[in-house]
Amino acid sequence: MYTAKETRYDRMKYNRCGASGLLLPAVSLGMWHNFGSNGNFDNMLDMCETAFDNGITHFDLANNYGPVPGAAEENFGRILRKSLGVYRDELIISTKAGYDMWPGPYGNWGSKKYLVASLDQSLRRMGLDYVDIFYHHRVDPHTPLEETAGALDGIVRSGKALYVGISNYNKEQTMAIAELFRKMGTPFIINQRNYSMFDRSIERDGLKDYAAANGIGIITFCPLAQGLLTDRYLKGIPENSRVRTDGRFLKEESISEEKLSRVRALNVLAKERGQSLAQMALAWILRDGDITSVLIGASRASQILDNVGMIENLEFSDEERAQIEEILA
Repeated sequence: MYTAKETRYDRMKYNRCGASGLLLPAVSLGMWHNFGSNGNFDNMLDMCETAFDNGITHFDLANNYGPVPGAAEENFGRILRKSLGVYRDELIISTKAGYDMWPGPYGNWGSKKYLVASLDQSLRRMGLDYVDIFYHHRVDPHTPLEETAGALDGIVRSGKALYVGISNYNKEQTMAIAELFRKMGTPFIINQRNYSMFDRSIERDGLKDYAAANGIGIITFCPLAQGLLTDRYLKGIPENSRVRTDGRFLKEESISEEKLSRVRALNVLAKERGQSLAQMALAWILRDGDITSVLIGASRASQILDNVGMIENLEFSDEERAQIEEILA
């Protein structure tokens, strides 16, 4: 029978999520990949227990994470029943709705009908009474934003979620829905966006600065650029890499020799800092305190342990910052 380590909170750093009272770990575990019906359950269990034993209290899901859609939530429900469930009050569990989930006109986007039904299904799959954060997964160009915001507000008032989040919203979209939430008194605390050394769009469109100035947390996905910011590609593209086996997200043609040379230069700097490249890339995201948490994916427990190791060195000197900017320029 699993018993969590007594030292689980000794190492992890926790950051306040926006202007809320909620603290999130600097590293959160995402279940986008490797928790579906094609995964090994014992490996999933090992990853979740390893994460919690090392202070990762936040587990992030979505209704469509799989394969098949819903499978990640079902498997996480099994994990809760088998081991982590007794620690429910120490866990932050989030899920989302916004992508295609079931046939017909009511299983997609951002209507009240879809959002309420989707969360009810998610709660059943995980065996939960509530989630801590419920996200709208993407902007719906067809549904009035007032309806989506009102649905999320009603879900919190129903007790099925404690806080509200959004995902894949840009600065202008975030500003618009934040104003609606402010008028309704909705506990809107977080935006989930892609951000890494190789994808700095939230800096360019001003979202990062806006969120920091307005009490909105940001949690980042793809912080390692689909594995590009690890030692995996230092010698080129491995035959068994995700690029070669599943090119949906990281395209082989996008990995130029110029980009690989930047990866190698970053790796040299990481070694000088006493870190792996992945650890430095994660620490860099948290460098100025504007990002609440980095959302990592993993295929085995050892990757989680390596990523958590970045906690030991989160500070960057002015010289290191300048070197990184020069490499990325």
